[in-house]
Amino acid sequence: MAQRKDFRRIGVLLPSSSSAQEMDFGRALPPDITLHVARMRLNNVDAESTLRVVQEIETESQKLADVDVDVIIFPATAPSSRNGPGYDQELIKRISAASGKPATTASTALLEALRVLSIKRIALGAPWSATVNQSVTAFLQANGVEVLAQEALGIVRNLDIGFLDPQTAYDVGQRVNRPDADAVMLACGNWSTFDVIDRLERDLGKPVLTTNQVTLWHALKMMGTRPLDGLGVLLKRHLSAI
Repeated sequence: MAQRKDFRRIGVLLPSSSSAQEMDFGRALPPDITLHVARMRLNNVDAESTLRVVQEIETESQKLADVDVDVIIFPATAPSSRNGPGYDQELIKRISAASGKPATTASTALLEALRVLSIKRIALGAPWSATVNQSVTAFLQANGVEVLAQEALGIVRNLDIGFLDPQTAYDVGQRVNRPDADAVMLACGNWSTFDVIDRLERDLGKPVLTTNQVTLWHALKMMGTRPLDGLGVLLKRHLSAI
């Protein structure tokens, strides 16, 4: 019987309307790590939808277990922070209980990245509504992170977010940045940001974190993989193969 020895698998729980994440993750991953996706219903990034999307989390996690992934990620900041501090850990327990696999969420990964980088103060930019931004801000502040400034583009339909050019992420990052912010966070998984992280870090002179970047980093960290170039200081300097 053939055995899986030379490659590993990441399982991804995506909102059903996500259009950017598979492409960004797939381009970033080395050839020996493959991507396997399950979807949970979400069309709009609003309070009700970000809460309801996780109703399917057990069913879809079980499907990812069928392909024997090494880790399962839920790269969605708003849904994984929706119910305040500790909610991300509840979701991880649900995923792992259903699948038997280790797991992380975007919010969990963000908190870990902030800890590793010794970041206490951030500026937050996102394409969604100001209401959703406030919910994410409340989660961060409850976890000891100060949000000095924030900007939201006010887009509710997730498909529309997926159409945004990566330059919009760069522009928001420039506008929301503050001199006393330790880092800039660009939130929302369906916002394509990978192409601008390095450039924005160079221009701002500080770390730039994004939903997909921190989630990918945390998964690779859990798997014990080598550093990756092109996605900022987090993946370049804070990954090491076991």
